[in-house]
Amino acid sequence: MKLSALFFLLLATILPFLQSNAQGVQLPKIGVATSFDNDSLLSSAGYSYIEESARKLLAPSVPDSTYRRQLARLRSMKLEVRSCNLFLPGTMRLIGPGAASEKEILGYVDTLMFRAREAGIKLIVFGSAGSRKLLDGMDPETSLRELIVICRKMAKVAAKYDRIIAIENLNRSEDNFINSLEIVTRIVKTVDHPNFRLTADIFHMKREGENPELIVKAAPWLVHCHIAENEGRRAPGTAKEDFIPYLAALKKAGFKGRITIECSWKNMAEECRPALVYLQQQLEAAYK
Repeated sequence: MKLSALFFLLLATILPFLQSNAQGVQLPKIGVATSFDNDSLLSSAGYSYIEESARKLLAPSVPDSTYRRQLARLRSMKLEVRSCNLFLPGTMRLIGPGAASEKEILGYVDTLMFRAREAGIKLIVFGSAGSRKLLDGMDPETSLRELIVICRKMAKVAAKYDRIIAIENLNRSEDNFINSLEIVTRIVKTVDHPNFRLTADIFHMKREGENPELIVKAAPWLVHCHIAENEGRRAPGTAKEDFIPYLAALKKAGFKGRITIECSWKNMAEECRPALVYLQQQLEAAYK
């Protein structure tokens, strides 16, 4: 066995035991938002799961034959796919002029959630800026009320299949409407449904200069987390950015979910293990 292969094997064996810090606190599991084609690579590097695209795996636009083929692939993987991002297509507007009909929206969600249950994927992250951003002339408060109404109805569909929709904050360069954790928390609190929860995206928080304490305020609804470095949306450790204040806020919030690295890789094969090690070290420091 080559030395590099032996190293990866040892790393994969040891990392699960490093998921608890010296005080016995269970640390969040770390995964990557990427194609399931990277299963072997990320498994060897020590990751816990993959977050795939809902539009690629589960959406009604995916032919049943393709879905079945991909489902068989999921069931043979080394890592689990327990969450998906990329929920709604940008062409499916939820609010304002040109919004899709309620029947179309809820029909899409119903099929996606049915497939998510069959595939064992519990959580769907709701970013989908194209479906929720403001168009010219739209009133923010009126739009917020419209969004809350349709989110509550989508949550009822998710509940039918015991799945979770977790809306996330984006930054204002991507979304001119739902672009802070504070707004996302307000939405989830108002929707007030157990199947509609919150993803805290630390990359977007850093882009917007948001205080880590907002994570603590979101604690009752917080179920998932995304992370990347602010500069260039690179993998953790690329520029040695400090995530400890945000990770400490997760601990303070009693966070029990997973942390997905959702970043731009230049060379995943070379960068994925150092990113995991760096983020693990930051978690150890934050949770001690």
